[in-house]
Amino acid sequence: MTRIDVRKTYKLYIGGKFPRSESGRSYEVVSAKGEFLANASMGSRKDVRDAVVAARGALGGWAGATPYNRGQVLYRVAEVLEGRRAQFVEEVAAGEGLGAKTAGAVVDAAVDRLVWYAGWTDKVAQVLGNLNPVAGPFFNVSAPEPTGVVGVLAPQSSSLLGLVSVLAPVIATGNTAVVITSASRPLPAITFGEVLATSDVPGGVVNLITAKTSEVGPWLASHRDVNAIDLTGAADADDLDWGTLEAEAASNLKRVLRPALRDGTAVEPDWSADPGLDRIRAFLETKTVWHPKGL
Repeated sequence: MTRIDVRKTYKLYIGGKFPRSESGRSYEVVSAKGEFLANASMGSRKDVRDAVVAARGALGGWAGATPYNRGQVLYRVAEVLEGRRAQFVEEVAAGEGLGAKTAGAVVDAAVDRLVWYAGWTDKVAQVLGNLNPVAGPFFNVSAPEPTGVVGVLAPQSSSLLGLVSVLAPVIATGNTAVVITSASRPLPAITFGEVLATSDVPGGVVNLITAKTSEVGPWLASHRDVNAIDLTGAADADDLDWGTLEAEAASNLKRVLRPALRDGTAVEPDWSADPGLDRIRAFLETKTVWHPKGL
């Protein structure tokens, strides 16, 4: 007797829970070869609003945590991801059309990327802050602080390493995130939501929505309670112009991280390269404090 596979319907990840889309819609996810893999919820604008509310509610606690604690949490995420390596290798291989060995290297790089950012959480203030020289009996100290709620358009082609590379620098410094995942390759992202839920990340710090980026991206960009947005995923999203999204973001003076450009065309970065601190710096504010030295 032939056994029938139990096909999974992947849900959203909002506020630490896994709700279905309020729209009731879903869509088929297929492999790079066109084979059916699963069904995924089709997120809506209402789901984006719910995710922003969850992210705003979690911001105070996450931003108020010590940098050392955030580093420990990110390291725990890397541990859980490592423990589910086999599943991620299978999903990355199927979605991106890679061999098992190459997919394994991608998963390993994603784990290493999380550990790398975990190591930076308690060092950012020393590197990006400063004790400013001033004339007079004062201390003048500049220190980085999180921007707030950050919208992220995740890369379309790099379903795991790209996702980790745009998400980790956002939350490492105390921001919370609303992420629109790759529409065509969403499975590693939602499985990553399960990793977050079973690690120590507080609910609402990261919210993952599977949806058509062209449908909900403009809504996220124009949302008045979103403080910044990363437009990386607009580089290869269908029917989506990143310049239009940047204009939408200007409605409430959001910080905007533009996609990488090559000859004027938006492209995805090389995710295997050294990430540097650019993505961390993009979502930080600088707070300057004056204090008298005394006599």
